[in-house]
Amino acid sequence: MIRLFDIVFSFLGLLFLLPLFLVLYVVICIESRGGGFYCQTRVGKDDRDFQLLKFRSMRVGADAEGLITIGGNDSRITRVGYFIRKYKLDELPQLINVLIGDMSLVGPRPEVRKYVDLYTPEQRKILLSVRPGITDYASIEYVDENELLDKAVDPEKEYIEKIMPDKIRYNMKYINNQTVSEYFKIIFLTFLKIFR
Repeated sequence: MIRLFDIVFSFLGLLFLLPLFLVLYVVICIESRGGGFYCQTRVGKDDRDFQLLKFRSMRVGADAEGLITIGGNDSRITRVGYFIRKYKLDELPQLINVLIGDMSLVGPRPEVRKYVDLYTPEQRKILLSVRPGITDYASIEYVDENELLDKAVDPEKEYIEKIMPDKIRYNMKYINNQTVSEYFKIIFLTFLKIFR
């Protein structure tokens, strides 16, 4: 049933947001060299890699300098990038990932292989048994993750030792209760958090 909602909502979302997609794509390309989309390999259900889509918010090739972004002090992020990140507009192309079945609207955020390799065997078994999502309780709780990392002395250590384990705990809350009502509750709470 949830997969049906994913297909319907992602299709309608892409149809409705097409004009915004075009505007954002053009503005991103005008401001900095390179295309408007950014693809990154993430780990999905059953430990399979897939290409996660985003609107590009950083200079081309900036991810070679590190996978963690750190709020206002990250010089790799473009001016348009700051805006689209602030309002989570960079995540919109993931509706394509949802439509083709790589992701769900609701589920644990997909990680890069580097961080998945740090999971315990039990975490791998549970977290990689479901489709990753655009939003979940961890995304809502850590909507300001970049700002938290900006204040850390060692952002990557902070992420690995504190933020990632806490996010996994929030992930489990949905994984252990994958109901339609929980699905809609998380979508509602996500919109509420963004608009606030």
